[in-house]
Amino acid sequence: MTPSVGVVIPTRGDRAALLREAVESALAQDYPGRLSVVVVADGVAPVDVDVPPSVRVVSNARTPGLPGARNTGIAACDADLVAFCDDDDLWLPGKLAAQVRALRDRGGAFASCGIEVEHVRERRRVPRLAGRDTVTADDLVRSRMVMVHSSTFLFERGALWADESAPNGQNEDWDLALRAAKRQPITYVDRPLVRVRWGASHYVARWADRIAGLDWMLARHPELAVDPRGAARVYGQLAFGHAALGHRREATRWAFRALATRPGEPRASIALAVAAGLVSAPTILSALHRRGHGI
Repeated sequence: MTPSVGVVIPTRGDRAALLREAVESALAQDYPGRLSVVVVADGVAPVDVDVPPSVRVVSNARTPGLPGARNTGIAACDADLVAFCDDDDLWLPGKLAAQVRALRDRGGAFASCGIEVEHVRERRRVPRLAGRDTVTADDLVRSRMVMVHSSTFLFERGALWADESAPNGQNEDWDLALRAAKRQPITYVDRPLVRVRWGASHYVARWADRIAGLDWMLARHPELAVDPRGAARVYGQLAFGHAALGHRREATRWAFRALATRPGEPRASIALAVAAGLVSAPTILSALHRRGHGI
């Protein structure tokens, strides 16, 4: 029997055009099972959300922010499987059918897929693939794996919930994927089936939130500090965040901790350059985004 799927799309603020495109990309999926879409309005009146009549619109009834909105959507879904799509992203044709087929054939409980990163300002698209058909917890400890993106998530309804304690919603998607992978390796479809738009996110350049989110992940998943590659990456990101905020002492401390953990960690050197005023954080991010990468 083909499982039913409920799609959860959180939204906030003045994002009507992006939201409608996200909703339409989900409704356009050629999927033989029952498909429903729930839009969760977080901080915006549902009456202001312009979507097709078939789409259910609810207000975030839980903690304000993305994790609460996701959980409100999960609770509102009446389906076998739940899928996420951010309101500034698009599902590409065949996404849902390919993931459901992979779950059925491999006996998985949580699926992801490759993405196509679109830098909004430049309209350049870069595919990001994992090069494998499963993603383990060890993989997600060593690397955040940007291609395991929240807009690719598909899982059994009720099996997992977003953690609403995540600071301003930061890293709740990484946390959710890591918790899923600890139960069972994530079933991965290594094709770019979701277009992720960089530059339109509500969270772009909120460095204090990013720092808090990384501290939260280190406290929640102690194994992140055990793997040298993964630990150095997180420490380097913390160094860069502090450098972007002008916190030179903290940036230097975290950069040297990253280098002590893994000599040659590139984020540490980049953070030191930003802290010294040799280059700006936006310049670094713009160069990385053109290649479909983040810090």
